Amino acid sequence: MKKILTIVCCTLVLFSISSCTKQYITPNPNVTLSATLAPSDWSLYTDGKSYQAPITVSEIGPNFAQNGGIIVAISFSNGVYEQIPEVYNGISYSYTYNAGNVTLYAQSADGTTAVQPTQSMNVKITLVATN
Repeated sequence: MKKILTIVCCTLVLFSISSCTKQYITPNPNVTLSATLAPSDWSLYTDGKSYQAPITVSEIGPNFAQNGGIIVAISFSNGVYEQIPEVYNGISYSYTYNAGNVTLYAQSADGTTAVQPTQSMNVKITLVATN
């Protein structure tokens, strides 16, 4: 009787283990976009203390703007990207985003005066998708 009970228990355990299914979750792919900003792309912001440069990013929909994440980095033609917010050569860079748009801002490091960037920069925008 013990042998039969042992065999039945082992069989039940084997069936319960083999009935498990694996779930594969496909991660959402991140997207990286590039843009180049010239000094003429910057305009004085309404606060009078910073310059702004809007970049159209059609990949940012309303849902992504609400639930996704964005990382912005800049490079001054040397191939080295620095993630912003960042202070570079006395200019403080920051950004905001909403559906369809990323806007970069430049101002003095202490935030009191507007400083227009004087050289072109490459901008790398990484869209980090979430579930």
